[in-house]
Amino acid sequence: MLRDIISNDFFTIMLVVGMALIATAKLTSPKRFNDFISVLGNSKYLKIYSREQKFFDKFDALLFANLIISVSLFCYISFKFFTNTNTISPDTMFKISFGISVFILIKVFIERLIGSLFEIDAIIDQYLFQKISYKNYLGLVLIPINALLLFSFRPTLTFFYVTVILLFIVILIGLVTSFKAHQSLIKHNFFYFILYLCALEIAPCIILYKVIISK
Repeated sequence: MLRDIISNDFFTIMLVVGMALIATAKLTSPKRFNDFISVLGNSKYLKIYSREQKFFDKFDALLFANLIISVSLFCYISFKFFTNTNTISPDTMFKISFGISVFILIKVFIERLIGSLFEIDAIIDQYLFQKISYKNYLGLVLIPINALLLFSFRPTLTFFYVTVILLFIVILIGLVTSFKAHQSLIKHNFFYFILYLCALEIAPCIILYKVIISK
């Protein structure tokens, strides 16, 4: 019986699709894209476009689609490296992508629901916009990393550690920026802030980790 192996052609297609999504976002909103590129060192993007956000934003949707593709590829490459296996069928990639999408979207839905229940929709919408922006930025960072891991050299444990630290720094910058923007509100509601961190930031990650290692 033949093993199901995902060839580099499949990876190449996914990388090209991801880059096409980014190119489309840049072509449709060139000024916004240029502002987005500098989001790590400049809060201009967050201040301007958080006021213009819509329930469905085509620019964010394109970058989010690339995020799902990029994260899925990195997860597969990581799994392949740490388990030393090539026996993952192509539909597994789609399952990974679907699982990541559902995980993020359900989390966003719950946070929006909480915002509606406590009548703080404006604050939650701004906070979610900031988080999604930094997550979408991860999608950009992962494209060259995935390309290197797939086509340039054999991945090493050190490279994975450096990559994870880099991604963590991007996420941390996003969290610090968001918390700094709402620091006065956090100070007056510190208990609820800690409760939020435990329930909606830390707990989902722990649950996801438990699900992954149990497979």
